[in-house]
Amino acid sequence: MLTGAIAAAVTPLTDGGEHLDEVAFAPLVRFLADGGLDGILACGTTGEGMLLTVAERERAVELFIQGRPAGFAVAVHAGAQTTRDTVRLATHARDGGADAVAVIAPPYFILDDDELFAHFATAAEACAPLPFYIYEFAARSGYAVPIPVVERLREAAPNLAGLKVSDTPFDRVRPYLLEGLDVFVGSEPLTREAMERGAAGAVSGLASAWPEVVASLVHDRSPQAHVRVTQLRETLDGMPLQAAVKHVLGARGVPVTPDVRRPLRPLHRSETDRLVP
Repeated sequence: MLTGAIAAAVTPLTDGGEHLDEVAFAPLVRFLADGGLDGILACGTTGEGMLLTVAERERAVELFIQGRPAGFAVAVHAGAQTTRDTVRLATHARDGGADAVAVIAPPYFILDDDELFAHFATAAEACAPLPFYIYEFAARSGYAVPIPVVERLREAAPNLAGLKVSDTPFDRVRPYLLEGLDVFVGSEPLTREAMERGAAGAVSGLASAWPEVVASLVHDRSPQAHVRVTQLRETLDGMPLQAAVKHVLGARGVPVTPDVRRPLRPLHRSETDRLVP
């Protein structure tokens, strides 16, 4: 089971974003662990997972697992456009020693309840007995996961452990705070309120560059950390998040290049000037 403060980790890339930067994975994991986090989610939104090939995602997961210290969780986002690829990624995560699997609702086609239930149930079965998490992010999927689908999955999948919910505002998070399921918040400014109402923690893109801030936000429920993540989100508004986080990592001495996978773009000079590590 995942706990606490989890980084939605970037995926180190090189050659203009065309290849994995394999030597950068271990230093990145050490930086995040030393920052007080409890683990990472690999190949999610911040990790550009949907832009990587299935083979690249599998290799990235292997590198994250190889580089982790003892007790540091590696959860894997296995969501893909097709159920077949999702199953392959979920199975690879299970067999490779990951600690949990998360799956987002496939984008582009708006799936009905039966289609979505079947997709999640098949993915949960593929990674069992690992804990399985629904990754709810309507802004990326194009639609929300209906609560009845979550309830059906709870009955059908014994390994359903909870959800990562990246929706905003809080009113869109509230319905997913279901008894018996752990909810991890994706929008850092909502973390304290959500935890006060029963959320388990955060899976945070900001944590990939500012791990100590998000660790304090989740572990200590720090008012100062809440102010800081709110300021950071305001600063990053309108910037490509993946490039911004990688830029800050480089500025903080982590050997991660600013390269991102096209069609994502690197930061403009005017944007780098606004970022303070």
